[in-house]
Amino acid sequence: MSIPFRVVERGLPGSAGGPTRFYAQSRTSGRADLDLIADRVEKISTVSRADIKAVLSASVDIIIQLLQEARNVELGELGRLRVSLSSRGEDAPEKVTVNSIRSSKILFRPGPRLKDMQKLLKFTKDAPPAAPDSGQ
Repeated sequence: MSIPFRVVERGLPGSAGGPTRFYAQSRTSGRADLDLIADRVEKISTVSRADIKAVLSASVDIIIQLLQEARNVELGELGRLRVSLSSRGEDAPEKVTVNSIRSSKILFRPGPRLKDMQKLLKFTKDAPPAAPDSGQ
């Protein structure tokens, strides 16, 4: 299977109204939700769909707790999660306080199998949109 992409036109950063460039942008083929994942795991295992959904749902609660404890959460071959933050620069170390923190985010680092899959991805360019019919 290949990942479809489309061509998008964007202005160059910092040059409003200036020249534009064309970039590849990935296009998804829909969403895979918890139900779809549970259905697929059920088909290749001896675990029921309900049990799979319960374990995945409980895992979210546990992962939240672990991240709140400032832990890196290792998820085996899936990868790892950790909290990162962004802060304002201060003139002296003693001026850095909790108020210096602007935002936080959760970073995901893929595991070895996901990295290997990523190296093997193939891409397919979408056909350009059809020209509008002039009515003649």
